[in-house]
Amino acid sequence: MVKTSLHGLCCLCLVDLQDFCGVCVSMMLLYLILLGTAHTASSIYPRIRLSHKELWQLNRTWVFQGHGASLQPQTMLLDEGHERLYVGAKNTLFSLSLDRVNTHHREIQWASTEPQIEECLLKGREKSECANYIKVLQQYNQTHLLVCGTGAFNPTCVLIRVGQTGQGRLFALEEDSIMSGRGRCPYDPNSPCTSTLSRGELYIGLYTDYWENDGAFCRLNNQTYTRTERDDRQQLNEPKFVGSAVIPDNDDRDDDKVYLFFTEREMDAEGMNKAVYTRVGRVCANDQGGQRMLVNRWSSFLKTRLICSVAGPNGIDTHFDELEDVFVLKNKDGKNPEIFGLFSTTSAVFKGYAVCVYHMDDIRAAFNGPFAYRERPEHHWTPYEDRVPYPRPGSCASKVNGGGFASSKEFPDEVLRFVRSHPVMYRPVLPQHRRPVLLQTEPGRRKLTQIAVDRVQAQDGHYHVLYIGTDDSVVLKVITIYNKETDSMEEVLLEELQVFKVPAPIREIIISPKRQQLYVGSEVGVAQVRLHQCDLYGSECADCCLARDPYCAWDGITCSRYYPAGAYTKRRFRRQDVRHGNAVQLCNGLQIDDEQRPRSEERLVYGVESNSTLLECVPRSLQAKVLWLLQKDGEKHEVRGDERVIMTPHGLLFLRVRSSDAGVYVCQTVEHGYVHTLLHISLQVLRGERVESAIHRANDADREKAAAPCHISMDPPPGPSISPRALVPSSVPGPHSKLWYKEFLHLIGYGDAQRVEEYCERVWCADKKRKKTKRRYVPSGGEKRGKGRGEENSHRVPRQTLDT
Repeated sequence: MVKTSLHGLCCLCLVDLQDFCGVCVSMMLLYLILLGTAHTASSIYPRIRLSHKELWQLNRTWVFQGHGASLQPQTMLLDEGHERLYVGAKNTLFSLSLDRVNTHHREIQWASTEPQIEECLLKGREKSECANYIKVLQQYNQTHLLVCGTGAFNPTCVLIRVGQTGQGRLFALEEDSIMSGRGRCPYDPNSPCTSTLSRGELYIGLYTDYWENDGAFCRLNNQTYTRTERDDRQQLNEPKFVGSAVIPDNDDRDDDKVYLFFTEREMDAEGMNKAVYTRVGRVCANDQGGQRMLVNRWSSFLKTRLICSVAGPNGIDTHFDELEDVFVLKNKDGKNPEIFGLFSTTSAVFKGYAVCVYHMDDIRAAFNGPFAYRERPEHHWTPYEDRVPYPRPGSCASKVNGGGFASSKEFPDEVLRFVRSHPVMYRPVLPQHRRPVLLQTEPGRRKLTQIAVDRVQAQDGHYHVLYIGTDDSVVLKVITIYNKETDSMEEVLLEELQVFKVPAPIREIIISPKRQQLYVGSEVGVAQVRLHQCDLYGSECADCCLARDPYCAWDGITCSRYYPAGAYTKRRFRRQDVRHGNAVQLCNGLQIDDEQRPRSEERLVYGVESNSTLLECVPRSLQAKVLWLLQKDGEKHEVRGDERVIMTPHGLLFLRVRSSDAGVYVCQTVEHGYVHTLLHISLQVLRGERVESAIHRANDADREKAAAPCHISMDPPPGPSISPRALVPSSVPGPHSKLWYKEFLHLIGYGDAQRVEEYCERVWCADKKRKKTKRRYVPSGGEKRGKGRGEENSHRVPRQTLDT
């Protein structure tokens, strides 16, 4: 409907200038302004928003799209030793360069065989489902990758030879290593799974059967196959597997634990509804199962709930129970990583997202706490208060735990019986600060899909920079700041980056702190994005400090990368304040020469009395508040909006400008107390009678001229053009001048004339050509006309315009 309206305006303008020019330009202007307002009214503003085109022009992103078809990556693996990024996609495994993902790539075609596809189709599957989707991609050892694909619902695994470190050119499938993927890879390409590989053993959470009835967490090696109990709803009940990681508790490798992050369904206390809960599960890496019971089954599997909620009125919390993604941010020793969970709500009415952070100390404390017990599924959970057998159920056979057990096969039957009947811990794991570090609860907003985190050292401490993928090809760069004094959390949305041209859900995000790069996967390709671009924030100290980007600092010359130590810190002065963004304190005292001090821009804008006029002013920072001041008769006062003057994201819009509005308007921004003057606009108001007289005279002079061709030239036409300083009849273009509407847009102060021009040329001129073609074949008066779109428009537009 909007497109049709603007299309009508373009046609209207080019048909009759005298009657409709002023109305047309005003309506065009209003359309563009209100469209921008409607688009951003419900948005949380990032400080900087960059489109895919802008990222490409800034040389900040590179995109690999394969052979142009839908890439559909399922999993990605970063191999910094070989300097490669491996991408498991549909029927293909790619090896991409970490320097530029779109150069020097290699690929291995690994499609389903014809017999596999025929069998898959006979089972009633769609042809697209019968491809080989690579779901498991792990570093098997120093020279090989383990790769598993769905194989047309017949899972298959293979080893890929990549050679020793530095042999980046080696990339080959070893035919003699092909093996069955059952238990190693799901059947369905849409089935969620998670895997991790440690010391030659693959840990994987998946559905092991064709019909997806058997959800299991398994470990596979050359000798054994260990898994959760089959058909045991206490251990896993309709799980959705999200993530997994091997995390040591101490220096004893026999005490290493494998953690599984997943959601599952559980009956509520009334036994009626199945609530969704996010869980963290745990097993011992050296678990060998039992000798007489729990044979080839986990003898240490335990789980507890991960809570991510916001306290509400009357003590009722709003829970985010659906785990979308998890990121394990490791530290130097690997023992105490921070766990970042991206959650969503399960309500069909209220949709929101949250990020919660968990410490390993809290997770370990929950597993070392009381076990949960309930007599029946419809009963409430209570802490188990009877005697707990020794060694403690769920513990590992290690020197740290004592007891002299060399293997879980030596554990007493009493221990195994207890852990099988009590897999749930009573205490849940609460997040850091007992609240999310990030919330998004606006209705109708985009969905959040993936998360990656970088720990960055700034001048005033360490910060977590969150990179969050969305369902429309956008990556959000966010920092969170906890205020201990007020016990509150501040979210700062630094950048909004559209990494793909076509909107598509982001499926994978991998971060390389070493290279300062982000690797993003979606069905349309794989993008590489630099984590920061400090010079983008501006050329002043205040711009850099207000950005609050922990990667960036003002070095006395420009906004550049902040280095906490080393040769780069020898410059005398650096300015950075991530916590407060206090540019007033950091930058106002700097001594800057008058020649180096940036001066605010000055503009001259003409408005036509009783018409609309826009004083355009768009700040670099979308988080800055814009103030307008009017200088007139030696006084300065703030301009406040009303029904005639509207504050828009594009500037100050006068719906009906008056002669009394003339004066000098100052556009200022205020951000964290820092006031910055962007530009001065001198508005002069022209009397409407004078413009109307000029148009009438121009119409008389140009009445005999031919209509302008469809193409609208960007160059000025020969002869005199309109002069804003001295509007005289002889200088006003006629209704057929190529640039008449551009001159009027400049006249009323609208600077984005090319946007209107491109739209009119694309919409109106294409439609005009269609109508010219249709005019040549207009049926005779006695024939019955059709009622298509072209005919309806021909009744609205005067007949003679069809041949212009």
